[in-house]
Amino acid sequence: MADLARVITRALELTTRLDQQSALQTFVDSAIEVTSCKFGALAVLDSRGETLQFVFSGIEPWLADKIGTPPKGHGLLGDIPDDRYLIVNDLKGGDYPPNHPHLHNFLGVPIRIQDRVFGRLYLSDKDGGFTDDDGNNMLLLAQAAAIAVENSRLYAESNTRAQWIAASRAITTALLEGTDEEEALQLIAKQMRRVSKADAALIILPSVGDTWACEICDGEYAKNLIGVEFPPAGRAQTVIREGTGLIVDAMTRQKNLLVPEIAHFGAALYAPMMSKGTPEGVIVLLREIGKPEFDLADLSMAENVARQAALALELAGARLTQAKADQLEDRAQISRDLHDFAIQQLFASGMELSAVRNDLADQGVPTSVLDGLDKSINSIDESVHQIRQIIYSLRDPQATIPVVERIHREITNAAGSLGYHPTLTLINLGETITSGLHTEVDDELGSDLADDVVAVIRECLSNVARHAHATAADVDIRIENHRIEIRITDNGQGVKAELSRRSGISNLAARARRHHGTFSIRPNQEGPGTRVEWTATVA
Repeated sequence: MADLARVITRALELTTRLDQQSALQTFVDSAIEVTSCKFGALAVLDSRGETLQFVFSGIEPWLADKIGTPPKGHGLLGDIPDDRYLIVNDLKGGDYPPNHPHLHNFLGVPIRIQDRVFGRLYLSDKDGGFTDDDGNNMLLLAQAAAIAVENSRLYAESNTRAQWIAASRAITTALLEGTDEEEALQLIAKQMRRVSKADAALIILPSVGDTWACEICDGEYAKNLIGVEFPPAGRAQTVIREGTGLIVDAMTRQKNLLVPEIAHFGAALYAPMMSKGTPEGVIVLLREIGKPEFDLADLSMAENVARQAALALELAGARLTQAKADQLEDRAQISRDLHDFAIQQLFASGMELSAVRNDLADQGVPTSVLDGLDKSINSIDESVHQIRQIIYSLRDPQATIPVVERIHREITNAAGSLGYHPTLTLINLGETITSGLHTEVDDELGSDLADDVVAVIRECLSNVARHAHATAADVDIRIENHRIEIRITDNGQGVKAELSRRSGISNLAARARRHHGTFSIRPNQEGPGTRVEWTATVA
C-alpha cells in the first residue's frame, strides 16, 4: 500500500507539469524512487520507433558523456511489449558499449499516448530484483506520464500557435506598409524559422528558364543554400505542382536525395506558396539531426504563412506594375505638354520671325541683321527638332510596336492577375481582326491616340482584377466613322460608389476628353457585373 500511495502521489505531481522536458525527467526520477532501483532512463521514440531523445537518472553526466550515443532500442530494449511490462531479473552477459555499467536486472515499461508508443522506460539494478507489483506500479505511473506529455504538447502547441499568429501579424503589417518583395520574403523566412524552431528556412522561387532555386534563406546555413537548384523530380517541385504541403521525418533517411546540400538535415517541412490556386513557390523548413519532427499543426500554420508569402509576391508585382504605369502616365503627360504648348509656341514664334525677316528684307535692311534673324529662326527649328526627339524618348518603349500587338499583350498580361483570359473582339472599319499586325490601325489612330487606347484597356482590366471578383471579362473595340469605341464588361460584383472617385477612373475620363470623346461606368444591363464605355474621335 505504501508503494501504491507513492505512485499516486508522483502521478498527481506529474500531471501538473506543463513543460515536457521537466515532466519526462520527473517521471524517470519518480520511477527510480518508487521501485528503489539504481538506474533509470527513458527513450523517446520518433515516428519510425528509433530513439529521438534519451532522459536518464542515477548515472553521473560525465559518465553518460563517455558512453556517448544512447541505445537505439534493439535487443532487450526492443523486446519490451507495447501494452505491458517486461521483467528480467537475471541478466547474464550482454553487449554493452564502452564505459557502460553492467546491468544485473531489468524492468521495461512502454509509455503509450493514444495508439502510439511514445517512449520506453528502462529501470535496472534493484536489490532483490523487480516484482510484478513494480511492473504494475510503473504502468500506472506511465499513464500519468502520458497525460503529462499530452498536456505539455497541447500547452506548447497553444504557445506556438500564438507565436505563429504574432508572426503573421508582423508579416501583414510589413505588407501593408509597402515593404518591397525581397524585404518581405526575408521577413517571412526569418519569422517562420523562429516560430517553427527550425535551423534553416528556404524560399524556393522560379529561377532562370524552367528551373526553381533557393532565392531567400534564413539561418546559419544561408550562404551554402542560396542559389541551390531544386530539380523537377524533387519534393519541392512536387509540392509546387500539387499545391499540398508535406512533412519529412529525416532527410538523412531519404534514398536518392536529389539535393545533396540538404542531406545533413533531419526533419523537414514543405509548404506551398499558393495565390488564387496558382503556385508561386515553396517554403522549406529544416531542423538539424536529433531535433523533434514537425507535426501536422506545424504544417497547417506554415501553410497559412506561406499563403501570405505568395501574397507578398503578388502585392510587390502589383506595386511594380502600378509604378511603371504611373511613370508612363507622367511621361505621356510631359510629352503632351511639350507638344501642345512648347512646340506650338516655338513654331508660332518661328513663323512670326520669318514674316518679320521677309518684311525687313523688302525694306533694304543690312544683310548682317537678316543673317542674325536667319540664325535665330534656325535655332528655333533646331529646338523644335530636339523637343520632338525628347517627346519620342519619353514615350512607352512598347509604343513602337503596332497597336494591335500591344492590345493583345495587354490582354495576355491581364490574364495573370485575373486568373482567366479575357475575350477580345477588335473590328476596324467592319473587318474583324483576329491575327496579324494590321499596321493600318496605327495609321488611322495616330501614336497619341494609340497610346491612350492601350492605357485605357490596361487600367480597365486592372480595375476588374482588383475590385470586380469576376470570373469572365470581355473587351470589345470598334473603329468606324472617325470614332473608336472601347467597351469592357465583366460578370463581377458590380460598381462600388467609391470607385468613381479613384484617380484611375479620373484618368480614363481625362483621356476621353482630350480626344473629344466620352467615358462612362455603370452596372452591366445584360447581366451581373460592370460595363465601361470609352470613346474618342479619330482625326
